[in-house]
Amino acid sequence: METEMTAVRCHTWGQPETLSVETLPLPQPGAAEVLLRVRAAGVNFPDTLIIQGKYQFRPELPFTPGSEVAGEVQQLGEGVTNVQVGDRVIAFLSTGGYATHAVAVAAQVLPMPPELSFEEAAAFTLASGTSYHALVDRAGLKAGETLLVLGAAGGVGLSAVQIGHALGARVIAAAGSDEKLAICRENGADETINYSSEDLRARIKELTGGKGPDVIYDPVGGALAEPAFRSIGWGGRYLVVGFAAGDIPSLPLNLPLLKGASLVGVFWGEFARRDPRGNARNLQTMIGWMKEGKMKLLVSGTYRLEGAAQALRDLEERKVTGKVVIVP
Repeated sequence: METEMTAVRCHTWGQPETLSVETLPLPQPGAAEVLLRVRAAGVNFPDTLIIQGKYQFRPELPFTPGSEVAGEVQQLGEGVTNVQVGDRVIAFLSTGGYATHAVAVAAQVLPMPPELSFEEAAAFTLASGTSYHALVDRAGLKAGETLLVLGAAGGVGLSAVQIGHALGARVIAAAGSDEKLAICRENGADETINYSSEDLRARIKELTGGKGPDVIYDPVGGALAEPAFRSIGWGGRYLVVGFAAGDIPSLPLNLPLLKGASLVGVFWGEFARRDPRGNARNLQTMIGWMKEGKMKLLVSGTYRLEGAAQALRDLEERKVTGKVVIVP
């Protein structure tokens, strides 16, 4: 019986290079929890903020980063009936994913679709869950509406492009290079904007005939937010998903007034904790789409535990397209 595990550890708030890889005692699941053998862990932008102490919540130091994993159930805590030892599952965690083993709340564990690899399954939960919750639950995106996705080639952005396409929306993908936009077109984008070389507002006006998009999905923030919001259509919904640019923008409040538009916050992690059944329904819908070929997962790179710092640094420097994962 194993008694130890290997994990990436954060002992002090800082940059990815401050992380270490250590051997720790194997944790035991409590009531309503399960112990997982982690086969792959998704790498997400919030992970870069959590290790700096800049995210919405601060875990107690030291801790292991990583919030989404795919693996096998190794041990059941008291009262767990929804999974069995040996099941291949996807799990959402608050922290603890960058490790060979992790403890998860049983209610946050889902059966892993047999069509997916562990790497694909680990890339699914946070990005796709965020985008579906944003576009369906928060924005009520309808077929025939126009969706603008900023940062469209990243993990959450690309999932928003695919989900918007699956819902029947006209999808405009905006990203910083022609190479990234080519990937967006392969994943369902109808039109594209290179905001490194094109004027964002002028191009939005051109592509929407002056009407503006019905929904804007913004995981970037920073300098793109105000020109994008100024371009939104009447009654539009602007989804505040995150701030990958690093700066939290300020918007003049007369802008939503003039457009009859809404600023809509998206915090998928809290939604998943407050409404696990609703979150499970959303994920199951997307699993069905994947089986039907309406949606696919792009995993562009894998890293070992020892490469976790590099994975986070690549994410920060926008070198990542789609999702990357850590394979313990």
